[in-house]
Amino acid sequence: MKKNSMEIKFKALAENEPFARNVVAGFILPLNPSLNELDDIKTAVSEAITNVVVHAYPQNTGYVTMKVTTQDNYVTISIVDNGIGIQDIERALTPFYTSKPNEERSGMGFTVMESFMDKLEVISNGSGVTVKMGKAIEKKVAGL
Repeated sequence: MKKNSMEIKFKALAENEPFARNVVAGFILPLNPSLNELDDIKTAVSEAITNVVVHAYPQNTGYVTMKVTTQDNYVTISIVDNGIGIQDIERALTPFYTSKPNEERSGMGFTVMESFMDKLEVISNGSGVTVKMGKAIEKKVAGL
């Protein structure tokens, strides 16, 4: 299968999270993912977008850019913001850690992303975060 890619930019608002999930789902359909694979990817995207909405822009509403690439049976998704960044990525990746303990946050967003995807990479340069995720879609045998 040819390499395919797309990029969209939208406001980091909670109401745009379902939009992002559905865009990814529609874009990867040519890979013929199973319902479980589709749900895993949509859940990981949901967690990444929610992190941007909750953490990236505490003083205002910024934007999130979502880039998706498919090639052969592999999907790569990048969620990028230009917010405040993450000071300690290792700590942020620790299960149950949350920078907002006074809110109803479980601190499991990155753990969920990591468990549903084959690859997770979090990059922060002090002004913004890029979350890169990848997942192989199982190739289906024709006629089965």
